[in-house]
Amino acid sequence: MTAAAPLPLSVFIIAQDEADRIGDAIRAVRDLSDDVVVVDSGSTDATPAVAVGLGARVIHHPWPGYGPQKRFAEEQCRHEWLLNLDADEVVPPELEREIRALFAAGEPQSPAYRIGIAEIFPGEDRPHSWAYTLTPVRLYRRDAGRYSAALVHDRVELNAGIRAGHLRGVIHHFSVRSLGDQLDKLNRYSDQQAHDLELRGVAIPTWRLFFEFPANFIKAYVARRHFVRGVYGFLTAMNYAISRHLRLAKHYERRRLAPPTAREAGSEERATPPV
Repeated sequence: MTAAAPLPLSVFIIAQDEADRIGDAIRAVRDLSDDVVVVDSGSTDATPAVAVGLGARVIHHPWPGYGPQKRFAEEQCRHEWLLNLDADEVVPPELEREIRALFAAGEPQSPAYRIGIAEIFPGEDRPHSWAYTLTPVRLYRRDAGRYSAALVHDRVELNAGIRAGHLRGVIHHFSVRSLGDQLDKLNRYSDQQAHDLELRGVAIPTWRLFFEFPANFIKAYVARRHFVRGVYGFLTAMNYAISRHLRLAKHYERRRLAPPTAREAGSEERATPPV
């Protein structure tokens, strides 16, 4: 059977030390695009070699934060249409067919599309039918918007007046290698979140420290439906709650140890919106 022609679409992935996962991400899209771009921020494993071996263009760029790194990756793409994936995300065949159908008659109707992202935990081979899914913009024209410059909140900011369509297929997200690896990753991410809050001059009230863990456990276990995954869902919800607690604990510690003038500039009593 002759393979379908690639679409006028670039796929970009930011990565570091993802040799065990990035191969699946690239293999799933290399027939969809003739321009798969991997921006590597300093892998110490075989991530660049795996990507090059599968036909991707690998560009090395020091880590500036999530949003800036994705902005840099956008600029390396050859096509006007962009599809963003993380190194632990896979486009299943049904989503590939849906994306191809958008381009079948030429230019897609909408300039941007939201795509559901559903986690697949260890021991699962597909997303749970009731699994919580995020629906960010992941497929878009470069003139419709671009990634935010925020260090930790990587999302596409669409231009004024742009309305995104919504695809029915979902990206498979293999985000958890193990519970320990997940906790390590979330711990590192909480460092970046605390630093980002400091850079933005945000002061979260200290009283939230007493409620952050239980509130976020309920958010993950109930609102994000981790309960449908049984015991493993309970454990991942615990990890999520721990990470949100650590974000605030590190934020509090940074402010506690800051010079007096810095503490006065960001009073603990300042009213701030939920972050």
